[in-house]
Amino acid sequence: MNLNRVFILGRLTGDPQLRSTTGGQQVATFGVATNRTWTNKAGAKQEAAEFHNIVVWGRQAEIAAKFLTKGSTVFVEGRLQTRTWDDKQGQRRRVTEI
Repeated sequence: MNLNRVFILGRLTGDPQLRSTTGGQQVATFGVATNRTWTNKAGAKQEAAEFHNIVVWGRQAEIAAKFLTKGSTVFVEGRLQTRTWDDKQGQRRRVTEI
């Protein structure tokens, strides 16, 4: 059995971008930042941030674009998906999205 499930709780790095596919399907994309804080062996406080790309489809895309704004706290549940393509310079590109 396999499981590909992700839960992210963080803040939006920018307003969602809403667009439509050629088939008329709504899609919204936005970024979410998560951070963690810990104390190292020397007792100093450390912080690290991670940035996640989120893609939302259909009615959820419309709702996200309407109600979410930069800095909003958001809880996202989804699955990881990695896309690969060749850019204009012929370089292989990869992006992982939720």
